[in-house]
Amino acid sequence: MDHRGFSAGLKAGLSIAIGYFPIALTFGLLAKTTGLSIWEATAMSIFVFAGAAQYISLPLIAAGVAPVVIILNTFVVNIRHFLMAASLNEKMQPDARWKKALYAFGITDESFSVLAIQKEDNLRTSFAAGVITISYGSWVIFTAVGHLIGANLPQFLQAAMSIALYAMFVGLLMPSMRGNRKVFSLAAIAAALNSLFYFTGWLSTGWAILVSTLASAIIIELISSKGGRT
Repeated sequence: MDHRGFSAGLKAGLSIAIGYFPIALTFGLLAKTTGLSIWEATAMSIFVFAGAAQYISLPLIAAGVAPVVIILNTFVVNIRHFLMAASLNEKMQPDARWKKALYAFGITDESFSVLAIQKEDNLRTSFAAGVITISYGSWVIFTAVGHLIGANLPQFLQAAMSIALYAMFVGLLMPSMRGNRKVFSLAAIAAALNSLFYFTGWLSTGWAILVSTLASAIIIELISSKGGRT
């Protein structure tokens, strides 16, 4: 391996690792309050390594949703990774497929941003490996640390932390909705459909989230395409 490229990747990915510290810590803590063991929470970070997917899976696990439904929900949330990996593949240097598969697994929104802004026409695999190694290590390690911290919290605080998960999702959504009618409409339609499916009992929790998310996206795209043709 090109050690210089790997070292440069580690330096470029350091900011990602620092940024992952509070997010992974919070995930580990919430995973503990959801009922996951430290091994289960850490294994999720090791094998999934996708913040949004891991966070959205926690309330589904707590609700006893079937594993296949959780997988489908997280697939929809992370489908953008196909596009990011395809985009980077055009820029990365030619290499063995197994190496490409490894760094494709490690692509997140943050690592993609760091790799995409590099000026080199052909990014080295060693550089990508450095960026992904330090960010991946931070996510996994601080997930375990967060779980350990959660295990030492009083029981009433552990129970209260479950509310923090929903507050975090609202906090992430609000800035995107501000001044953007499309995002606001997308969220409003998805929320209305999910409430309809859930409270009428037509669909279980996991299926309600999945169907309402897809239906809302389709409805908004149909409205947008109609508006573009008029």
